Amino acid sequence: MSAAPRFAHTDRHRVAVLVRHGLLPFELGMAHRLFGRARSGTGEPLYEVVTCALVPGEVRTDSDVSVNVRHGPDALAEADTVIVPAANEQDAPQTEGRLGAALGAAFEAIRPGTRIASICTGAFVLAAAGLLDGRRATTHWQAADRFRELFPAVELDPDVLYTDEGSVLTSAGDASGIDLILHMIRRDHGAAVASEVARGAVVAPHRDGGQAQFIRRPVPERRGSSTGTARAWALTRLDRPVSLRELAERESMSVRTFSRRFREEVGMTPVQWLTHARVERARQLLEETDLPVDRIAADAGFGTAASLRQHLHTALGVSPSAYRSTFRGTAAP
Repeated sequence: MSAAPRFAHTDRHRVAVLVRHGLLPFELGMAHRLFGRARSGTGEPLYEVVTCALVPGEVRTDSDVSVNVRHGPDALAEADTVIVPAANEQDAPQTEGRLGAALGAAFEAIRPGTRIASICTGAFVLAAAGLLDGRRATTHWQAADRFRELFPAVELDPDVLYTDEGSVLTSAGDASGIDLILHMIRRDHGAAVASEVARGAVVAPHRDGGQAQFIRRPVPERRGSSTGTARAWALTRLDRPVSLRELAERESMSVRTFSRRFREEVGMTPVQWLTHARVERARQLLEETDLPVDRIAADAGFGTAASLRQHLHTALGVSPSAYRSTFRGTAAP
């Protein structure tokens, strides 16, 4: 019997999802669903996704169903992106901080330069492979202490939804895998494509803050203390100065109380959040309009083209003109 075909011979970006026993079906499904929805301006699929396992055949999940996986680890050698979801059955990366023999052999098959991303505690696998040493990473907040114990060389940030270190990316809990995949689609093909994928899946194209807002706290939050009204108001006036006092007044709070509540709910300071929102606004205008850079800088609230260049380079590592030339063609509907 011949082996099941892996990737078709096309120009599409090839994504391999490496699953292990104890797989969470939700994490496998999101990869196929989101990458599978991404389309070019002419309606052509932009990604091809396959599932692979250390040994082809039945893979147990954390529910009462199993998954029949046709592909083995040889599919990893053909992938442009490898996704490693979580597994609820404990294995060497989670218990001993190392790769088992089969998993180690599978990682050796991955080509140099391949983008590798983890969902939830899949970060333990990337760390055990040595891919995260000296790099910023995240995992589910409930596993943060164990992760630090096993991998002290990793710069763990348990407050964010995902991290992007170029060729290696990590996400926090299950649903933050959605945020990470949309981020990768946005990075590959621009905000317009990613937003269309999010719209089709009925999810937010971008979520504010990090997983700090989801960590269980001993004292329940008081009703009526949300900073959401202030954030919604600020988004309508990004082209104008917005002070911390104005934001606090929208919620009838003192500046000190508002700042504390904002950090608890969003996972960053109001100033950091405003800067992020303005960068996202500038990205949208660079992709979807022909406005000159100085006009975009004004509309996004950066004031000058020089300030926009500085903030965009800090956030994305590129200039406004380079960003526009990269994404205008692929993002246009």
